[in-house]
Amino acid sequence: MINNTEERILDSAHDLFFQYGIKSVTMDDIAGHLGMSKKTIYSFFEDKDKLVCSLTGKEFESQQGDLEKISGKTQNAVEEMLGIIKYLSVMFSKMNRYLIYDLQKYHPNAWKLFSNFKEECIVKVMQKNIRRGIREELYRPGLNPRILALLRMKEAEWALDTQVFSPKEFDIADVHIQLLEHFLYGIVTLKGYKLIDKHKN
Repeated sequence: MINNTEERILDSAHDLFFQYGIKSVTMDDIAGHLGMSKKTIYSFFEDKDKLVCSLTGKEFESQQGDLEKISGKTQNAVEEMLGIIKYLSVMFSKMNRYLIYDLQKYHPNAWKLFSNFKEECIVKVMQKNIRRGIREELYRPGLNPRILALLRMKEAEWALDTQVFSPKEFDIADVHIQLLEHFLYGIVTLKGYKLIDKHKN
């Protein structure tokens, strides 16, 4: 169980990383932001990489809970998918455009956690949504939920590829939203298409 001091350190690191990226934020910056000695931080986290890994795990746990809440509050699969799009839009709008790049390049252990999260959470969420949409006749019959969920996961990975979508040229939130909307329009029935337009308007 995380104690209050550890929670404060993680929250502070989260705010600074989201605002400035991971690479540019030092342990001194985090200590100064908290008004705390660096020694105190090191008593909880051996180094910056351990801090990043802990924060990554905490963040994904929170995101998984948020996605489950979206699913529970929506009336149909299309509304759920649009809720996910809105959630991602808000999340990425608060994120420094280099954060994902820094995570991938400088913190491979945390990046591995991210890869596991995509398989354990994103794929399952997408499969569940696709099955729901087929039952509700909002998605085309005959779709293979597992194949399409894996496709969606690969699209999410592609969106994070800085060699394809350079942070200098593309806004990460816009890339994710464009790809997710493209995916959604590709699986809906006419009934589902009309529902998308209704929600957008």
